[in-house]
Amino acid sequence: MTSVGPDYEQELPPPVGHVKVVYEGPVAPHWDFRSDFGDRQLIDDFRMRAQARLLLLPRDDPQFRRNRERINRDAVRQNLLIEWDLGYDEDEFDPYSEP
Repeated sequence: MTSVGPDYEQELPPPVGHVKVVYEGPVAPHWDFRSDFGDRQLIDDFRMRAQARLLLLPRDDPQFRRNRERINRDAVRQNLLIEWDLGYDEDEFDPYSEP
């Protein structure tokens, strides 16, 4: 029987670019996209798709979680390193938790 799905035991190729998504604050535009390396056209295309998902969406909006996961999956498909700077340590603070 042949395998049809991806081979997860293969090593991933090195990333072709890097994108850092930075939360700028509660006043729109909320997001800034920075890149350290990678093909400019690839980064710009990714930025446009990500920006469309985050437009007018602050980090504490419930829709942000879903869109963040979609953006992360898009970065994996494009073989991009993605980094998020939300202005707080995510391991210690959950903006969605009850006060």
